[in-house]
Amino acid sequence: MTDNALKKMVLPKEVENILKKGNSKIIIPNSKEELFDLALGGKDNDTWDVSYDVNGKTIREAYVVRCKNGIVVNYDDPAMRRRDPNSMVIADDLPTDKPTYEEKFGKSFDETRALTLEWLKNRESLIVLPFYAGSGAMRLGCPAIAIIPGNAAFFATALAELQGFIPAKDVPNYYKPKAIIYAAPPFRHTHYDGKQIVVHNRLYDMHEVFSYNLYPGPSAKKGVYSILLDLGEQEKWVTLHASTVKIVTPYEMSLTIMHEGASGGGKSEMTEQFHRQEDGRLLLATNIITDEEILINITDTSELHPVTDDMALAHPSLQNNSGKLVVADAEDGWFLRVDHITEYGTDPDIEKACFNPKEPLVFLNMDAVPKSTCLIWEPIEDAPGKPCPNPRLIMPRKFKNNIVEGSVEIDIRSFGVRTPPTTKEKPSYGIIGMFHILPPALAWIWRLVAPRGFKNPSIIDNTSGMKSEGVGSYWPFATGKKVDQANLLLEQIIKTPSTRYILIPNQYIGAYKVGFSGQWATREYLSRRGGCKFSPEVLAESRCPILGYALNSIKIDGNVIPKGLLQVNYQSEVGNEGYDIGSKILTDFFKDQLRQFDQPGLSDLGKRIIEACYNDAGVNDYFNFIPKL
Repeated sequence: MTDNALKKMVLPKEVENILKKGNSKIIIPNSKEELFDLALGGKDNDTWDVSYDVNGKTIREAYVVRCKNGIVVNYDDPAMRRRDPNSMVIADDLPTDKPTYEEKFGKSFDETRALTLEWLKNRESLIVLPFYAGSGAMRLGCPAIAIIPGNAAFFATALAELQGFIPAKDVPNYYKPKAIIYAAPPFRHTHYDGKQIVVHNRLYDMHEVFSYNLYPGPSAKKGVYSILLDLGEQEKWVTLHASTVKIVTPYEMSLTIMHEGASGGGKSEMTEQFHRQEDGRLLLATNIITDEEILINITDTSELHPVTDDMALAHPSLQNNSGKLVVADAEDGWFLRVDHITEYGTDPDIEKACFNPKEPLVFLNMDAVPKSTCLIWEPIEDAPGKPCPNPRLIMPRKFKNNIVEGSVEIDIRSFGVRTPPTTKEKPSYGIIGMFHILPPALAWIWRLVAPRGFKNPSIIDNTSGMKSEGVGSYWPFATGKKVDQANLLLEQIIKTPSTRYILIPNQYIGAYKVGFSGQWATREYLSRRGGCKFSPEVLAESRCPILGYALNSIKIDGNVIPKGLLQVNYQSEVGNEGYDIGSKILTDFFKDQLRQFDQPGLSDLGKRIIEACYNDAGVNDYFNFIPKL
């Protein structure tokens, strides 16, 4: 079966040299069951060590355990348990704003590339995984393959769960990949001082991704995202960093929200039901000074129909004449972080799907023993008493309740940001109310700056203070130029005038701890009122102009939301004084980050919008750049 599938592939000569003339046994899997058995070195094994010889010393990169509900993967090095935002390096000579291989390592990638291919050629076995990158719900993907050492089959299993795969028996004739992922784990020790390095090499008709680590985040997950962004940059479209959900209210109204933002910005949470207290109420906020709790009672919650979790494909073939953005899922499985689930009953839908799944699942960074049931609220410890902040599982999208197949029109694009606690004694940028209405031009500004926010649990970040995730919040995965991506996003906003924009914080609103409750309450409120078209008297220009318009009042199912949660300066713990300091922190950060886009190649409209921010423009000034219909 494998030989026949290989004959159907049109491969570069170097790849043919590895697969057809090398010393490795080649395996093209034919089923999901086969992949899970390969991940454990065979169907009779319950544990499997993924180890390599590094200069005469055996180093274990990962270990795999078979549980009743799937396989659990763990890494001996805590640094491999979450994505390093500085892992990407560009090896080619095409236009890029990312660090190049020569800049970072002082030499060409050619020699290491050749050594990598030779190393793969001499493995005991290799798994070749054909798949369509970005196929997700619409099968619009880019043909690709992954070449992975046989003893690291769990990596192939994770990739297959995330993107789907083509079984050996179904490989079409003349299958010609436009992208290849190579995995060569020991090179991180021999060449990169143990760092989590992923090298992108954009050739004329091929995007190569060299993964020198086995954490799926920067390669099997975001590496595929990079491939799609590169393809979109060439063809003038974007894969957005966003979750999407169609909300059907108890009154049979529907609204579709796409929620964008950096990792930790609330994308996965937007597709989850809110977490109720024992009495059924939603704990909206807790005052960090007085311990006052604000609880609201939402008796009939809306029905959620998830569409995307992290990668929303805005392909030109999907767009229509509605004036709204149209997207489809670019993934076959969702890489869910479950650090918020700390005990049984926190999230019944996910817990039920994980306890007794229809098919085995892939879990990462969780404590498990062979033949047990993996419990998703028991992460591995990074150190004694210090749980890993990034426990993950890959949930096939078909397992999600009410999943939407195909494409959807977006009514509202929201942007999420993690915000810190803020008081007049300790002012910071946590001055964003429960949600704000953004004019389109200001929505574009937020997507250029994309604050990474407060205590992001998904990535390695040893720095303090506010940081930017970069244009679109997908910039860590893009290989090209920032200005090109900025122009694509602005053009997309201009072409979709019927889609509206909001801003939603999570974690803290001023002196109140909210987690993701404000986001869930916003979702329920907007879906019940049919969107975010507001009369002028309902809105107030925010005291900080880059926050757009705030609301004067909100009532959800009879629950009146305190004004201090909508306009943070009304909180006695913050006041105008604390708010204005936070406003300056936020505004200065925006001005600093926008300077990188003020360069040749940016559209004239984009230049004018950025200039307005430099000049402290008011909210209505931003509105006038791109008036809404």
